[in-house]
Amino acid sequence: MKLTPLVLYKLVRVALLFLIGLVIAAILFPLINLLLTQKAAKNTRDAIKKHWLLWFSAIIKLQISQQGELPEQTALLVSNHVSWLDIIVIGRYLPAYFVAKSDILNWPVIGYLARQAGTIFIRRGDKKHIMATAERMVWLLKQNSNIIAFPEGTTTSGDEVLNFHASLFQPALLTKSAIQPIAIEYLGAAKTLAPFIGDDEFVPHLLKMLTMDKIEVKISFLPMINTVGKTRVAVCNESRAMIVGQVMGLEAPLVSNAGE
Repeated sequence: MKLTPLVLYKLVRVALLFLIGLVIAAILFPLINLLLTQKAAKNTRDAIKKHWLLWFSAIIKLQISQQGELPEQTALLVSNHVSWLDIIVIGRYLPAYFVAKSDILNWPVIGYLARQAGTIFIRRGDKKHIMATAERMVWLLKQNSNIIAFPEGTTTSGDEVLNFHASLFQPALLTKSAIQPIAIEYLGAAKTLAPFIGDDEFVPHLLKMLTMDKIEVKISFLPMINTVGKTRVAVCNESRAMIVGQVMGLEAPLVSNAGE
């Protein structure tokens, strides 16, 4: 991959942004927690995180078109998963805690920033850790914090939506929180270049994104789902059907064997 002057310029800006992120996470956030009340500290941290993501999206030339309305109440937001870019696309709209695979902890810089930002990490196949993750999600929802999860458990090329893991929906039922399905669709050249799949590694993929003139993406906030009186399999399948309907333009069959 040829690094043109423009790509190098973008790369330097990203590196500076990551450096600023490290300073924020290691120094500024602890000071905010020390000096402000819990609520004021949370609001301040949320505002800083949102601006950081806005700066990132500006550097990589994200062009986002929005459909639907943002949730007006605390919710568990669930989305199809195509790329690490999804986190920037969704996170720039509203304050929330992400649920992510523990593999991200091994990413240079990003792993540390994600941990300091309050990301909820989950280890697939570790039942004890999954239970602890669910308890953390319940606590956050009770504190009126939004949570964003990717129930497929992995990324795809964007041409399909895998079955969802129903266990991720249990905290919403326990707290009677609404569920906000979100559909993400990359457009134009980004449709084939943005997916982060297979053996892709973060740094080479980031460089590929920096070579693009723009990254077009559509985010659709679909109708809210009321969880009262429903099972986790029911809301899991309902959420997936909405997202499939948006992404693939067809109605997804409700399946009874959603992953746990």
